[in-house]
Amino acid sequence: MGWDAFGMPAENAAMEKKVHPGDWTRANIAKMRAQLKQLGFALDWQRELATCDPEYYGHEQALFLDLYEAGLVYRKESSVNWDPVDMTVLANEQVIDGCGWRSGAPIERRKLSQWFLKITDFADDLLNGLSELKDWPDKVRLMQDNWIGRSQGLAFSFALSDGGAVEVFSTRPDTIFGASFVAVAADHPIARAAADADPQAATFIELCRKGGTTAAELETQEKLGHRLGITAQHPLDPDWQLPVYIANFVLMDYGTGAVFGVPAHDQRDLDFARKYGLPVRRVVADGEAQDAAFDGDAAHTGPGRIVNSRFLDGLDVEAAKRDVIARAERDGWGAGRTVFRLRDWGVSRQRYWGTPIPVIHCDACGIVPVPKDQLPVILPEDVSFDIPGNPLDRHPTWKHVSCPTCGGAARRETDTLDTFVDSSWYFIRFASQPDDQPFDRAEAEKWLPVAQYIGGVEHAILHLLYARFWTRALQHIGRIDVSEPFAGLFTQGMVTHETYQAADGRWLAPEEVRVEGGVATIIESGEPAQIGRVIKMSKSKKNTVDPEPIVAQYGADAVRWFMLSDSPPERDLPWSEAGIDGAWRFVQRLWRLFQPDGSPASGTDEALDRKVHQTIAGIATDIEALSFNKAVARVYELANAIERAAPSATRQAAIDRLLLMVAPMVPHLAEEVWALRGGAGLIADAAWPEVDPALLIDEAVTIAVQVNGKLRDTLMMPRGTAGADIEAAALASDKIIRVLEGKAPRKIIVVPDRLVNLVA
Repeated sequence: MGWDAFGMPAENAAMEKKVHPGDWTRANIAKMRAQLKQLGFALDWQRELATCDPEYYGHEQALFLDLYEAGLVYRKESSVNWDPVDMTVLANEQVIDGCGWRSGAPIERRKLSQWFLKITDFADDLLNGLSELKDWPDKVRLMQDNWIGRSQGLAFSFALSDGGAVEVFSTRPDTIFGASFVAVAADHPIARAAADADPQAATFIELCRKGGTTAAELETQEKLGHRLGITAQHPLDPDWQLPVYIANFVLMDYGTGAVFGVPAHDQRDLDFARKYGLPVRRVVADGEAQDAAFDGDAAHTGPGRIVNSRFLDGLDVEAAKRDVIARAERDGWGAGRTVFRLRDWGVSRQRYWGTPIPVIHCDACGIVPVPKDQLPVILPEDVSFDIPGNPLDRHPTWKHVSCPTCGGAARRETDTLDTFVDSSWYFIRFASQPDDQPFDRAEAEKWLPVAQYIGGVEHAILHLLYARFWTRALQHIGRIDVSEPFAGLFTQGMVTHETYQAADGRWLAPEEVRVEGGVATIIESGEPAQIGRVIKMSKSKKNTVDPEPIVAQYGADAVRWFMLSDSPPERDLPWSEAGIDGAWRFVQRLWRLFQPDGSPASGTDEALDRKVHQTIAGIATDIEALSFNKAVARVYELANAIERAAPSATRQAAIDRLLLMVAPMVPHLAEEVWALRGGAGLIADAAWPEVDPALLIDEAVTIAVQVNGKLRDTLMMPRGTAGADIEAAALASDKIIRVLEGKAPRKIIVVPDRLVNLVA
């Protein structure tokens, strides 16, 4: 068991509850450890780790330095979301309507020096490796494929009327004759130069900095631009000049930070062109329409034939792409290029509760890695969260050190690592935990890759991708000879619950709210509360259920049974008091069924024996497939069959075997009953019951009787009954006699053990 223990929730709690994030985190770990043990999970506690322990993050710092020395870590300026009140950097998802999620202050776009990992060096390998992950869900592989986003296109430059040039990259060079404008990002050098001389440009750039920064936000926000006093010359026609804009939908971090707009074949460009009265020229024919004028409201982005494009006319889209790239390379004005949507991984966080980045800044020597014999760089405990900002930045002593190279005065790096770094290698540390190094290579390679990983689909393009990169990076520097961390992946559903909010927007926990007749009130104050959506349980929304009172009321085995029984594991599970109550009642049934009645049993029950062996085989298959709800359904069926059966030696044996089958699901009850029934040792160490293959085949089969292909009756007959006997039984059926109305069938088709079809 491991605890992903660093991160923002602990810092938020420190500010809200006036506690140290380390104290809050370790108290929660202790509470959850006790809960997990109470629930009876089979966890190896000897391999327990927590990412906030120096014993863990010190090794992470050593690995970071290994990657730094290998050239896979670098530092550069990057745009960030800056909250001027909380004085911290916010992730895109923490920016709500342009304001900080906590402070409500308008967010500023700032340039800060940030640390990056070169995940893009592995983009091709990460993409190609997806084809080897046969035991991953297709949807996850597709999500990673799209996130990495390999695409071929054309890189070229437009000559500008002021004597400069602007480079663009396009995956649709086939549409080059449909170009209507050129747009650059707000932080493009051309835009910055324009702002120096044009106050309106400067104002517009400031407006862009307050807008969205994610692809999703850019997709939905209004497309705005500021026209510059220069034009761009079309690369295939020196007389064709395109206006140049600063646009709020162009990102400096993607491609070159500049695009050429083709309104007829890109919806974003079309919206922009309509707003600013720019020409819209059709260059890909959509069915009948081929004229240059395009007056629709929806851009045509699909396939078609090229039109109104001189030498490209008549070609399909893919052929036209190849033609333009070949001409550009032949004539020297452009080159084909492969690009990726994937960006290098920014791992700097201006927060306290994370792994300190193990470098020192020296005015004389520059960036100096912390010597490995001085690791771990441990977080100071004496910090305050009373003042906004990063406590490490304002600590009076922690950041002030001597340079390891020259001995002069220097400063520690005060950024900490993204918590996704912590979770990118924990599985290797699970496999091997030496004190003097992150892991023992031979021991780790013996266990890796992980045979079966279980995790939510929300991790598809962050944690899972980062873990794949980190493993490859360690392979690249010779630390381990493993490329893929997880051979098999199962994406389970989430346990869900209603959400509740107070009038001021505060999230409320279920135990703080009383719900009657669909109306929620806050128990403490009596004020109304709003009932929100049913979503996955999460700390941030407080819609979690404390297992301790549930276990105290119903027992751990009832909680486990409900979790396994209520839905397929790939689907979400709505938490239900009625469901847990039903699970408790069935656990009581099992307890009564397992009680020795003391009476001698004799005789056999062939049908029950066959049901038992079929159940053993079925449950084993279901557990291997992680289909626990199906295994639970088989237990219900067998328990019902045992309860209906007359006393016999077979029935007693069936009860013994049922106990072994439910032991992984209700271990506390099973161990208690095992001891009461005189079992040796622990039932957890007992062998799974053996299956007699001969009993897996039903002696009787159901045969469908059809007339002219329509089902009219069914027959129960011994397996292997001859075709003539099946035919005779069908013709003797009262239902079939009525349907045939005295007529003899013209043809009779018999499929042994399955069906008979009478053609009348």
